[in-house]
Amino acid sequence: MIKFFPNDQTFVMFSLLGFTFDIRWYAVLILTGAVSAFLIARKEVRRAKFISDDFFDSLFIYTLWIGILGARLWYCIFYNFRYYLTFPMEIIRIWDGGLAIQGGIVAGALFAWCFCRYHRYPFLKILDYVMPNVMLGQAIGRWGNFVNRECHGGEVAESYFDGILSFLKEGMHINGHYYEPLFFYESVLCFTGWLLIWFVLKRYQKKRGWLAYAYLIWYGVIRFFIEGRRTDSLYLGNLKMAQVTSIVFCIIGILGFLGFFERFFRKEKPTLIFDFDGTLMDTKDAIFEGYRELFRRFSDESLFTDEVKDEVIGPALRDVFPKYFPDVDYDTLSDIYHKRQAEVAKDVYHPIPHADELLRYLHEQGYRIGIISTRSKEGIEGILNDFSLRECVDDICGWTDVKNLKPDPEGIFQLVRNNRWNSEVIMIGDSLMDIECGRNYGAYTVAYLDDPNRAEELSKAANAAISDMEELKEIVKRNISFTYDEK
Repeated sequence: MIKFFPNDQTFVMFSLLGFTFDIRWYAVLILTGAVSAFLIARKEVRRAKFISDDFFDSLFIYTLWIGILGARLWYCIFYNFRYYLTFPMEIIRIWDGGLAIQGGIVAGALFAWCFCRYHRYPFLKILDYVMPNVMLGQAIGRWGNFVNRECHGGEVAESYFDGILSFLKEGMHINGHYYEPLFFYESVLCFTGWLLIWFVLKRYQKKRGWLAYAYLIWYGVIRFFIEGRRTDSLYLGNLKMAQVTSIVFCIIGILGFLGFFERFFRKEKPTLIFDFDGTLMDTKDAIFEGYRELFRRFSDESLFTDEVKDEVIGPALRDVFPKYFPDVDYDTLSDIYHKRQAEVAKDVYHPIPHADELLRYLHEQGYRIGIISTRSKEGIEGILNDFSLRECVDDICGWTDVKNLKPDPEGIFQLVRNNRWNSEVIMIGDSLMDIECGRNYGAYTVAYLDDPNRAEELSKAANAAISDMEELKEIVKRNISFTYDEK
């Protein structure tokens, strides 16, 4: 038998196998708040792209349970530790109330830090997606305190509820007395804080962590003053534990805004993913020679115009061949094309200006370097070996190593995940296809401007643009999140 709303604290009651179970409004409201925060953050994470749905879903589920456990233990320790030590089974009765949100935040944050670190995702960047929305969850969850008749202040007169607070009057009538509805004030202030941080501060965010630090400051301040008026606080000696924790939250938030932690916690270097042709190596003349040979044999060499040359730089051979040589099979075209390239390679291949010095510098500085290309991995390795650059590149993803070529980000995902590199990626390329590939991953994109005709278009599409490879040295040192939405 199922009964909905059998009393003012129970959402549903049902019987199963001779046992009676009930789901309390307290649990429903807390989970509603948590899921609301998750859905909003998940939408932002999907827009960021470089964080997979599987990772974020797992992070939410594990952190939620760790947070609930932390909130319960925090409550039990600071409310009446001796009682719960004597009756440990009482610890699991969370449906009767008794969750300290600050304990949940601390436990959840510590677990999330470990989880993100293990999976090589940027912790502060993810906190910026999550923490402001936790405040929305708290605004909703506080109404569970209303149902349980907790989180209130001292006694007030009945007239206190005249006007806009009248709808709270009955709920705040406890054991014959009326009490100040502190849960309501905290809920409203949390909702206001969420609006300000998520919709205002986010638009002006300049550094990673700002939204998370703003959460700590805002919630720390409001909780400190709310806690000062509560009559059902948790204590550490003579100190209200929530006020102590709120002060710590505020200090951490302020120091974070001031950049204090940047001096002590070294930021992990971003992963660098390069395009090859036109970005690291000037191979245009060899590419043109390969296509010129095909036009000479299967079409008309005079048709290999400057416009066609612009079209063949960048896309994969299997995408270009059918357009110009639809009646010739791919293998035949590929053999002739690569044979002609090999014949002229040593005479026409050479690194892009300063690209060889840059690779050696980045390698010496400990950056992880990958290459994704529509060439074969073996072909790229051979060219790099000719210039003694292979040891500077950690891994290469060629066209035979993936199912989907650029602009699909499969190659970036493969390099990052297979090698367990930092998921914050800088994608460097000389074509719109390279920039689109980086954006599809969620990477910070840098356009190499070697063609004046494409400079304006590339500059608008990328996060940054350079005309000399030496300029990349300063970009990689920036104290930013290397993701596509970085300003």
